[in-house]
Amino acid sequence: MRTRLLDGLLAGALALLSAASLLALAPPAGSADAGSAAEVAALRAAYRRPAEMPPPPSDNPTTAARAQLGRRLFFDPSLSSTGTMSCSSCHQPAHGFSDGLPLARGAGGKALARRSPTIWNLAWAPFLFWDGRAEGLEAQAAAPIEAHEEMGQPLGTLVERMAGDPGWRSAFAAAFPGASPAVSKDNLVRALAAWERTLVSPRTRFDAWVDGDNAALSPAERRGLSLFHGPAGCANCHEGWAFTDHAFYDIGLPDRPGVAPDLGRGPVLGLARADRAFKTPTLREAMRRAPFMHDGSIPTIEAVIEHYAAGVADRPTLPPELPRRLSLDPAQRADLIAFLNTLTSAPDAALPEMATPPVAPAPPPGLTPVARARVSQKNRQFAPLRVALTPGGTLEIVNDDTTAHNIRIDSPELQRNSGIQDPGQTVTWRIPTAGRYVAFCGIHPRMRLEVTVAAP
Repeated sequence: MRTRLLDGLLAGALALLSAASLLALAPPAGSADAGSAAEVAALRAAYRRPAEMPPPPSDNPTTAARAQLGRRLFFDPSLSSTGTMSCSSCHQPAHGFSDGLPLARGAGGKALARRSPTIWNLAWAPFLFWDGRAEGLEAQAAAPIEAHEEMGQPLGTLVERMAGDPGWRSAFAAAFPGASPAVSKDNLVRALAAWERTLVSPRTRFDAWVDGDNAALSPAERRGLSLFHGPAGCANCHEGWAFTDHAFYDIGLPDRPGVAPDLGRGPVLGLARADRAFKTPTLREAMRRAPFMHDGSIPTIEAVIEHYAAGVADRPTLPPELPRRLSLDPAQRADLIAFLNTLTSAPDAALPEMATPPVAPAPPPGLTPVARARVSQKNRQFAPLRVALTPGGTLEIVNDDTTAHNIRIDSPELQRNSGIQDPGQTVTWRIPTAGRYVAFCGIHPRMRLEVTVAAP
């Protein structure tokens, strides 16, 4: 199941890299098209929406009743301690599932440390929150409800009250039939996660262009697409159909006087080299979500472009993916913004119908365990995506990439952490314990490697 998804991600990434290299030869900004027929075909392949959603966790299959319960919970202010704030207070459909504020506000009205992130397309996201501290929607769902400074509602108190209501009991029983129909903490967060997993951003004019409608984009918008992949360097991080690599970067936001710097991903990983790194947001529906950045410090999309042109604070944690001193003339900036506007749906676009993720397919055929396996990391992807070792076997992971990685295995049976692995370095681990593990990069978490340890 996971391998099938990883193979799809790898294919998409390779298509995107191919498109980016082709666009290095694209015509100048004044031309009417995004490039040659080959370039256009590569771009369309890289940005085509996936045919199906990734499978949900095996212990939380998405059903209509479960998603409907999650939707009801999402918009219900009784989930907060004051009875005045729901999940939708910070994640409003009209604001691209953000709230239009520089910083989110809790149930007591106090501004929080970060702005509300969008929740579009999270079925594809390995880690949640701006700093990636939660793995998966189920891990994320409870935190804002219980956090004192956010909704301030202890889940134990909440489910006890709901369990006394016949309407809630009936809704939970319909969503969780069988052995566990109760109103419980686990079922509440599963329902919220199930609904959020169905939120796929609406189709836009850009999707019509991807599907072959050449007239869907204007000449200026097509020029902006070329800039997006060429001089602007946006596609270094905003890649694929959802326009995010789900990775974490320091983009050089300057410190604000009198405000302690937010270190973001660094403390989560325990790595100073990841300080000030935050998740790449999707550009889908972005024009509804101003102000921008994790701290809401940039008010407009024009100011975002100016930040990359002249506002990046130079420091050692800046990644190689980040463009430096972006140089675009006023006409090019206008074209780039015109393209970015095509990633937001029409003002009257309805909330999409709930989509049900597919049932997980059968696992792929097994591999023959070996005593030593060597894995590449080129282009922010593991190759191969699966290895099998004998107990006590050695796993070698070589960084033949152009950027630093942080390879980890976080399993109750096995803990491994490479620290910062710079280009040219090799991580060598002996894996003594039989089992199935997932190695991933803490900085670029879509990098996933399945490791099976078993006797031959």
